[in-house]
Amino acid sequence: MTGEERIKEIEDEIQKTSYNKATQFHIGKLKAKLAQLKEEDLKRRSSGKKGEGFAVKKSGDATVVLVGFPSVGKSTLLNAMTDADSRVAAYEFTTLNVVPGMMEYEGAKIQILDIPGIIAGASAGKGRGREVLAIVRNADLILILLDATNIRHLSALEKELYSVGIRINQSPPRVSIQKQDKGGVSVVANVKLTKIDKRTVREILNVYGIHNATVALHEDITDDQMIDVIQKNRIYPKSLILLNKIDMLNPADLKKVREELKGQAIEISAEKRSNIDELKKKIFQKLDVIRVYTKRLGEKGHSPEPMIMHKGSTVRDAALMVHKDIIAKFKNAHVTGKSVKFDEQVVGLNHVLKDGDVLTIVTNR
Repeated sequence: MTGEERIKEIEDEIQKTSYNKATQFHIGKLKAKLAQLKEEDLKRRSSGKKGEGFAVKKSGDATVVLVGFPSVGKSTLLNAMTDADSRVAAYEFTTLNVVPGMMEYEGAKIQILDIPGIIAGASAGKGRGREVLAIVRNADLILILLDATNIRHLSALEKELYSVGIRINQSPPRVSIQKQDKGGVSVVANVKLTKIDKRTVREILNVYGIHNATVALHEDITDDQMIDVIQKNRIYPKSLILLNKIDMLNPADLKKVREELKGQAIEISAEKRSNIDELKKKIFQKLDVIRVYTKRLGEKGHSPEPMIMHKGSTVRDAALMVHKDIIAKFKNAHVTGKSVKFDEQVVGLNHVLKDGDVLTIVTNR
């Protein structure tokens, strides 16, 4: 039996098995075997294909990728938001390579990537789908672009992303696995389990050859999430849903679409450049970055261009961005802004900075 036949057999068995308390562990075991087989199949199909991917050089403070089916307006949107000149035409597969553009907003330089359109079956390799989705995995933010006249594409796109281990707008499950030499599998739950039971956890671990370990569950998770923890190759990026071509809908149809998407989409018209400024603002907010300005000791004004940092960054992180050797000479820092109680407050390396802070680093001579 081939790998594909085995995958199909397990998928059929899962579909035919009624889910209940008595079958929960069996279904969890089948899902683990299925995930394992799909991973092996992916590696087998990808072997020998080195050098066929898309070369993308990351630049700027963050990278955002446009994901959508062909002809949804990705190229037009890229041109509206950035300095790029992506070829636009009214037929499918206009973009056959990755086209980068740079969006500047609030001092941040954000790279936007226009990638070839995703098609159904992309995660299985159709239309060079795996190479395209590999680029998506490396982005800081995913923009899912929908045609307002065809929003059913959303579920298909989410399926393709999920199939390659991309878990949009999710957090990694709070589960720890400590392997041991003996003693079997011990499962400790710090919360009430309603989605999974301890036997299912053990069955899933056994599929992956883990027979001795202590597993700590810090939240109630599903069997799929338990498999994700073991696989270790899942990513958890943020995303925004964009509804393009809203100018093509009448008020009644637009209302219906809004209801179906539960008001989660940002409505735009890339061709008419409608709501693009609001989109830029939402992108900046979703990236969860802060702007930190530097200032020399004794001077009044600060740098015109900020350092763009992740929310939660410290003075140490900022110092390393200035120069990798500055930590060895660090004496203290003066901060003015939201993170301190008064201007020019003296802080140390572990001080957490906030958006708009002005930072002066003082070193020992």
